[in-house]
Amino acid sequence: MQLVVKDNALINASYTLSLVEQRIVLLAIIEARETQKGVDTETFLEIHAQHYADRFDISVKNAYAMLSEASQALFNRQVTFMMIDEKRNKPEKRVVRWVSGVSYVDGSGIIKLRFAPEIIPLITQLEKNFTSYELSQVASLGLYATRLYELLIAWRSTGKVPEISLDDFRDKMGLASNEYKLMHNFKNRVLEPAIKQINEHTDITATYEQHKQGRTISGFSFKFKQKKVRKGERCEDLIRDPNTPDFFVKMTDAQRHSFANKMSEMPEMGKYSQGTESYQQFAVRIAEMLLEPKKFRELYPCLEKAGFQPTLN
Repeated sequence: MQLVVKDNALINASYTLSLVEQRIVLLAIIEARETQKGVDTETFLEIHAQHYADRFDISVKNAYAMLSEASQALFNRQVTFMMIDEKRNKPEKRVVRWVSGVSYVDGSGIIKLRFAPEIIPLITQLEKNFTSYELSQVASLGLYATRLYELLIAWRSTGKVPEISLDDFRDKMGLASNEYKLMHNFKNRVLEPAIKQINEHTDITATYEQHKQGRTISGFSFKFKQKKVRKGERCEDLIRDPNTPDFFVKMTDAQRHSFANKMSEMPEMGKYSQGTESYQQFAVRIAEMLLEPKKFRELYPCLEKAGFQPTLN
């Protein structure tokens, strides 16, 4: 079991990370807790492309490229969290970097990072308020679903998350002020795909309720419950789609790119998005994924929804 453990201040923090960067942070947190030498301001943690590929079911080649790209952006990523000024006993908003140093070892598929001093206590000194979950629960989730899953399970003891204001919720999802400003876009591209992914791929089933001031939606609250797992059965067995076809159909390049463009705009494809990429960039990656038999079978329901009709030999 690989356990991700975070202080609740970090769970409820506001930050913007791509999906790859977020996954690197999760793997680094696991490494930080499992290492025998401990974590301090001098400790560099190593994340290997093979490890990343194994945990998130992608090719090692893609993992190399993802880690290399992430290493260039991760140093500038910030996190904003609330704490208490003990001297004045008042809330204090603190902004810090995630890491104090990061590098990529060319040709080795290894990213090395050192957590910033303010982050270290939030992942290693967890005597009071913390949340933990197995990494496997978020391995198949997209960017927004991962963040929402963390927010939900911080309330695992009650199964209810009190109303979160719209602005606060957007911050917690890592959205910029100009992203998905219209409510129907926010719901279709962020909230509802995240709920759907959580319900399909994790150990909980979640619903949300919207709250209004007048006619304007002002916030959301959530309820969730633990899925029942029968003895000797895994959650993966409960959520497997029995209708997923056990075949691979070769497509022409023109077909792959045509359907990939359609699929890139589907809400249910959100879990495969890297968060910061354009629809065009996403479509190119989808076209590459359709070359892999395993991914083809996984993506087939979306491919069929886009209008693809295979001719079987």
